[in-house]
Amino acid sequence: MNSIINKKSISIGVLVVLLALYPLIVKQSSYYMTILVMIFIYAISAVALDLLVGFGGQISVGHAGFLIIGAYTVAIFSSKYELSIVLALPLAGLIAGLVGFIIGLPAVKLSGQFLAVVTLGFGLSIPQLALDWDTLTNGYSGLAVYRPTFIADDLTFFYVVLILTIGIMWVIYNILHGRFGRVFVAIRESEVAAQSTGIHLAFYKAVMFAISAFFTGLAGGIYAYWIGFVSPNDFTIMTSFLLLGMIVVGGLASMPGAIAGAILFTALPELTSSFVGLTNIIIGGAIVLIIIFRPSGLIAGLPNLFVKRKMSENNSSNLQLHEGEAE
Repeated sequence: MNSIINKKSISIGVLVVLLALYPLIVKQSSYYMTILVMIFIYAISAVALDLLVGFGGQISVGHAGFLIIGAYTVAIFSSKYELSIVLALPLAGLIAGLVGFIIGLPAVKLSGQFLAVVTLGFGLSIPQLALDWDTLTNGYSGLAVYRPTFIADDLTFFYVVLILTIGIMWVIYNILHGRFGRVFVAIRESEVAAQSTGIHLAFYKAVMFAISAFFTGLAGGIYAYWIGFVSPNDFTIMTSFLLLGMIVVGGLASMPGAIAGAILFTALPELTSSFVGLTNIIIGGAIVLIIIFRPSGLIAGLPNLFVKRKMSENNSSNLQLHEGEAE
């Protein structure tokens, strides 16, 4: 067990070092740094959605709405009220989390396709609201977002985003492996059994939505600061479907799976951008192939394979031991 933990820690450490060296590897190219930052943003959003769908068993088809809320919160408070990033970014998460809590309240009486329709309506209405409320959002023209002077250059802000992403992933990991995570899984497995053990379904479902929306709102805020501009068309309902595709392809109820899905679906459009119409075909084809040949997702099955391998190694060593005793 200790060796497994050590290998995991070493792997994470090596990954962090490679990510830290990435700007130097790409010679501080704004284009390539933007691709990785977008992977960070979608990875946070996908993991937050997986907390709700994979671990909690609640359907959300409009999660891009929380990205828009987070992005516009940062844009409004930083451009119109000149609020510092230290306050504006947490506010993006808090406001998105509050909206998520409200959206989560009907989840007690709704499930399956009915909850999907509610969240779909939310995902469709937020971009339209951002478009029509032009006195606040500036409508079609969007809002410019200015970074503070100490993170004005892309290289400095890249490392800020990297630290934020690592911190957010660490917090979500601890939530999922703590009391809340166990409660979410219990609700997913059986709401009746969970309620019989004293779990307050209404409260925990709403909290589930709030936590997921909070981190998605933070991702939207990071996007606003990095791109420097927010408009109603930045995150559409297609973004919500894309986030769902990320967690399905990567593997439900798997943080590495959600991250792998985010990497795949963020990198693919960039690799196929020169071929008109090919991106959607490849993404759709990838989803179909994964569902057919690997329904548990790209990453979800790997830990089980590892455990099986360890079990077979243990069984073979036990067999050798018994053979030695018999001799």
